[in-house]
Amino acid sequence: MAPQLTGAPGSAAAAGGAAAVKPQFHHYHHHRLPARHHHPSLLSKLAFWSVCSLSLLLAFILLSPSAAPASSSSSRASTDSPRRSLHATPSSATWGGAAWEKKVRASARVRRANGRGLSVLVTGAAGFVGCHAAAALRRRGDGVLGLDNFNDYYDPALKRGRAALLARSGVYVVDGDIADAELLAKLFDVVPFTHVLHLAAQAGVRHALVDPMSYVRANVAGLVALLEAARAADPQPAIVWASSSSVYGLNSHVPFSEHDRTDRPASLYAATKKAGEEIAHVYNHIYGLSLTALRFFTVYGPWGRPDMAYFFFTRDILAGRPITVYESSGGGAHQTTISRDFTYIDDIVKGCVGALDTAGRSTGSGGKKRGPAPFRTYNLGNTSPVPVTQLVDLLEKMLKVKAVRRIVKMPRNGDVPYTHANISLAQRELGYRPSTDLQTGLKKFVRWYLEYYNPELAVKQKQHGSGNGKASRGRNGSTSSAR
Repeated sequence: MAPQLTGAPGSAAAAGGAAAVKPQFHHYHHHRLPARHHHPSLLSKLAFWSVCSLSLLLAFILLSPSAAPASSSSSRASTDSPRRSLHATPSSATWGGAAWEKKVRASARVRRANGRGLSVLVTGAAGFVGCHAAAALRRRGDGVLGLDNFNDYYDPALKRGRAALLARSGVYVVDGDIADAELLAKLFDVVPFTHVLHLAAQAGVRHALVDPMSYVRANVAGLVALLEAARAADPQPAIVWASSSSVYGLNSHVPFSEHDRTDRPASLYAATKKAGEEIAHVYNHIYGLSLTALRFFTVYGPWGRPDMAYFFFTRDILAGRPITVYESSGGGAHQTTISRDFTYIDDIVKGCVGALDTAGRSTGSGGKKRGPAPFRTYNLGNTSPVPVTQLVDLLEKMLKVKAVRRIVKMPRNGDVPYTHANISLAQRELGYRPSTDLQTGLKKFVRWYLEYYNPELAVKQKQHGSGNGKASRGRNGSTSSAR
């Protein structure tokens, strides 16, 4: 079931004029006066104000965007106007029209021989997990349509590369924003999706210190927009969505269980994910939407996110730049060194697919709940925490380059010192069985990284078993926290 994702990706003036004339107010009797009693000055004033009113109305109609010609890019009738969100990269992509609808339907069409597959909308399809999950669903014959806004939180070229891989397997990724209610309504109108795998989100813990509103827009407003579209759809789809292990926050009981408290988030990112879980409960309770939250634990692997520690450690070790490894400033013995429950991408995808297959139906019709619907929460981790120092040791061995380490105390930036997943519930109900240890998974990631960013070094290491080089892309400096 592991995705085969390797290789390079390929008018105010009129209003002001009217306001300059001070209106005169008079008191009249309610009965109608004979025409001979109308004073000439009254008739002229009525005529004047009638002309002004008609002029304002005409100006409003002519200047309104909705009144533009059918060939205009702003015309809703043509359905060809670009929908872009804040922080999205410039693009000529549009949505709407007969050709667009044909591509959407073709991508979402089930291709299993028995015709019993799923038709899934995958949001965040050009993201790390979204790309792998969409590819896995397509390989088994499910209908898959992607949605992504290709924002610039990290290099959009990497996202375009993932989308290009999906396109080659027949998965179309719509270029649009998860908070675009009009677009979502159109997608649900064109395709009767059976399921939604909602992975679109603003990720990362530390970026919230720089752009907090992006987390509210994507993780809260975006989720509500999706749930609104889903509850109004006919049929209502079952929804599986990505929460995060970050919701456990300052919880010190390990391994983290779905029954543990999650009311003490350590970051804004975690708070928005926790808010998402509460919002999901409301839509399940009122509208009968089948909802499953998946709490991911530090996902890694090929085509991963450049803001993750294993990724930029690899980049900076190859470039000879120092890396910063955090140590906890307190806690138990197991918390002296920062540790993470690193989970390989193929195992996460298996959990996502298992959640989709067992989701159960939504029970709403016409936006009204007809009965109880499933509401579930699962941890998806590897249940084997590894110190970040050990991660660096493995990377040094695989890259055949010694890292320049800077050991510092972990600052108060929203990160937590330790994560460890209790996955017994997912094992029992989803058949979830992670099978990839960190050494095996990292070896696959390093091989992909070298082939994608530094193919010459990849060939050299393969032929001679040694070598060094500089990563072709990156930022100065690295820090150790992974999320």
